[in-house]
Amino acid sequence: MATQPSPFDQARDELFQHIMRCGVIGSEVEHMKEWFDETMAYLAERYHELNKKEVADLRTLGERFAAPTKKVEAAQNQGSATESGTVDAGELDTVSAA
Repeated sequence: MATQPSPFDQARDELFQHIMRCGVIGSEVEHMKEWFDETMAYLAERYHELNKKEVADLRTLGERFAAPTKKVEAAQNQGSATESGTVDAGELDTVSAA
């Protein structure tokens, strides 16, 4: 017999679905903050069983879920160094020496 998910689990799942549907991932920081402010107010009202800490924990989970991965950020910061898809012989020497 399956158990019912807790209100926190339900709210978390709903938040993640909203994030994916609403295009929050990759949005500007100020837009993301505004979206989370409004969405968390909605979820706190919808899931009145949650206390303030649980709502704050949901927001933290949601913000982490919506944030780009560090690997993607690192690749973007490297710029065109890896865009060609080729590796110079000097680069291999550097890797081999390490």
